[in-house]
Amino acid sequence: MTDLIITKENKGVFTLILNRFDKKNALNTLMYQQLCQHFEYAKSNSNIHCVLIHGDENCFCAGNDLQDFIESSEDDSLAALDFVKILSEFNKPIVAAVAGAAVGIGTTLLLHCDMIIAANNAKFKLPFTQLGLCPEAGSTLLLTRLIGQNRAFELMILGNTFSAEQALQYGIANQVCLPEELLSIAEKIASTIARLPSDAVMTSRKLIRQTTQSLLSQVIENEGNEFSRLVNTPECKAILGQFFKH
Repeated sequence: MTDLIITKENKGVFTLILNRFDKKNALNTLMYQQLCQHFEYAKSNSNIHCVLIHGDENCFCAGNDLQDFIESSEDDSLAALDFVKILSEFNKPIVAAVAGAAVGIGTTLLLHCDMIIAANNAKFKLPFTQLGLCPEAGSTLLLTRLIGQNRAFELMILGNTFSAEQALQYGIANQVCLPEELLSIAEKIASTIARLPSDAVMTSRKLIRQTTQSLLSQVIENEGNEFSRLVNTPECKAILGQFFKH
């Protein structure tokens, strides 16, 4: 079986490559479990100073694997919630390189990153309410603080696709580039961060996030409770079921 998450370590940078391109890097339970393990490893390894996460120049992450998600939700064992918790408590800089689809968790995980480089072919979408669900991963706090209540409502309730240029305008992305430049730019930024004095970087990151961090765990818990409730409603089950009727 192909490694669903490929890892590389080089001069303080720990790279996580989403590697399920036949499914547009849709995350399944195994991928979430591996991501949890990799982030825990990066957190505990003093030689790692920055994490870089990416797909390739055409695809980042199309969200949850819906078939796997439906099966997991029936068992009440959503590994995605474990991943969100670990990601929210991670203490080192994270750089993300985004191309193509960034749907659902493919966008909300970016809100926990410190720098985001987006290729101009990136398309972001938060289709929670269309699926009968609510936003997750602390996005109701993080995105609202970033772009304001009304814009957050627009993106998370209407769920319209937005572009890399819009993500830059909203402050979600730091930089937009050509797809063929994406990975080299992101790698250079991650390497620059990794070369800085680690204690100073981690301390500064902690201070930048301190007011949000105090609220984040409660928001994630509230979202998780409502998400778990909604996923078991007849309306949500009917919507998700439609995806597999041909």
